[in-house]
Amino acid sequence: MPKEQSSIRERERTNLHKPRRYKVILYNDDFTTMEFVVRMLINIFHKGEAEAETLMLQVHHAGEAVVGIYSYDIAITKVHEATEMARQEGFPLRITYTPE
Repeated sequence: MPKEQSSIRERERTNLHKPRRYKVILYNDDFTTMEFVVRMLINIFHKGEAEAETLMLQVHHAGEAVVGIYSYDIAITKVHEATEMARQEGFPLRITYTPE
């Protein structure tokens, strides 16, 4: 008895790669308070108090700091949440994401 041949061919996928990561960058301004930045870093980015203060001072002195590196969806969500929190308190906080 002849063996049936299938017209379906399996294809091996060998070009897998890791998903791209995104840096979330916080920028300095003259209006957003240092206390708010520390609170936002603790509540949204889950930083410890010491790390949040260090990042806040880096933003204050250098003009910007990377506050986290995330997948695309998480980076967008964090930027949105931080911006929304700042607007609710009347701060013009600027925070962006960019590919790593």
